[in-house]
Amino acid sequence: MLDPDLLNILVCPETKQPVRLAGDEMLARVNRGIEEGTLRTRGGEAPGAPLEAGLVREDGRLLYPVRDDIPIMLVDEAFDLEPDSEG
Repeated sequence: MLDPDLLNILVCPETKQPVRLAGDEMLARVNRGIEEGTLRTRGGEAPGAPLEAGLVREDGRLLYPVRDDIPIMLVDEAFDLEPDSEG
């Protein structure tokens, strides 16, 4: 699990907006897209394995993956989300 102090200082490198942990429902939707092969990173890559966690940008438009309890705060590794897909 991510350290709460770390989570409090992390921001989106693109917009500098704060990020928060993705809810279970959002993570399930993202992992479904990964499993179906319909979801790609901003860099165009297929992510392969499902995510254990993710960090959602404050505006709900971008999700950064968390792998092995390490947030991957690279814009090309993030996933575009629909603005109303918070959860």
